Amino acid sequence: MWRSSRSSSTCAPTLAEHELTESWLRANVWPRFSRVLAREEIYLANHSLGRPPDRMEEDVRAALDAWYRDMDGAWTPWLEARDKFRRLTAQLARVPQADCIIPKASAGQGLRAVLNALPGKPRIATTDGEFDSLDFILRVYRDRGRIELRMTPWRDLDPAGATLVVLSTVMFRTGEVVKHLPRLIHDAHSAGALVLLDVYHHAGVMPLDLKALGADFAVGGSYKYLRGGPGACWLYVRPGLVDSMRTPDTGWFAKKDVFTYLRPEPPEFGAGGDAWLESTPPVLGCFQALAGLELTLELGVDRLRKYSMAQKQLLAELVPGLEGADKHYGAFVTLKHRDAVGLAREMEKQGVKVDARGEYLRLCPDILSSRAELERAAATLRALLKTL
Repeated sequence: MWRSSRSSSTCAPTLAEHELTESWLRANVWPRFSRVLAREEIYLANHSLGRPPDRMEEDVRAALDAWYRDMDGAWTPWLEARDKFRRLTAQLARVPQADCIIPKASAGQGLRAVLNALPGKPRIATTDGEFDSLDFILRVYRDRGRIELRMTPWRDLDPAGATLVVLSTVMFRTGEVVKHLPRLIHDAHSAGALVLLDVYHHAGVMPLDLKALGADFAVGGSYKYLRGGPGACWLYVRPGLVDSMRTPDTGWFAKKDVFTYLRPEPPEFGAGGDAWLESTPPVLGCFQALAGLELTLELGVDRLRKYSMAQKQLLAELVPGLEGADKHYGAFVTLKHRDAVGLAREMEKQGVKVDARGEYLRLCPDILSSRAELERAAATLRALLKTL
């Protein structure tokens, strides 16, 4: 049977009582990452693909072992892991009901579920800074005549006349945090629009309270800061709406009494967020995500944010021109450069893994990044800037 080798209840008192320092992290957290820390590189792409704990492999292996051992009996631990994923994600996002978290294989899958639930030809207001997956879906829906679409820079976003506002809380290219988000959501609701937030660059690195924000929907996932890899994503539908709104993106796991195989007319949905589930779920994603989710909650997002801010400020001091070190940005810093892609390529050749989006070079340390690594990465970047 699946089990957590380091449960939250066991670890929380130990990890929550200490200030995060490099020496303490080396002793208490780094041993959980022996495999990734054995790599011969300085990894500063944590904003892209997060580094998994050793336990992730153990959890996935346990899911597979249950299949080999129990065959269809494996559905018991598989569904237990799915429900735990929902509870932990709800805790992370300060959501009062775990069933408001609907597991999805991608954030885009969550967006499509919402778009397809809206009646008629909905009017979507969004920004020109959304991540490619959501941006691409919206453009395709527009070109197929399924939606009307209005795109503006995020500072100019106007919810007037919209059915749905789609907005990232942190911009993926620059790391900018969208200011006055509660007011923007309030204005959208006053204009009669629903709001869907993309919190992929927010959840796990900055405190998130979806209930307090009043968001109607949100999409996020564990690929980056929550260290759960691809496939461990989710859609949030707020209480009240989760019970009254239905999407045609559905399947037999959205049925009432899933395993009775009854076929009442009209079809009967499960309760709450279960009605937003789809067909047979890809269960391994939830197992991938648990260890990273637990560790994030054990350490505490507030403390992780404080540690991240200190690391960003150090990088900004070491490399003139870096932006994003203050509270108005997410977990990474950027350097605007005409050949950011070339810079990233040259840094990787010298053992420093970063990435670029357009003209923005992105660097993101995390709790596994030592001061010595940040100093070496900064020196590498400074030297390259003199030659490019």
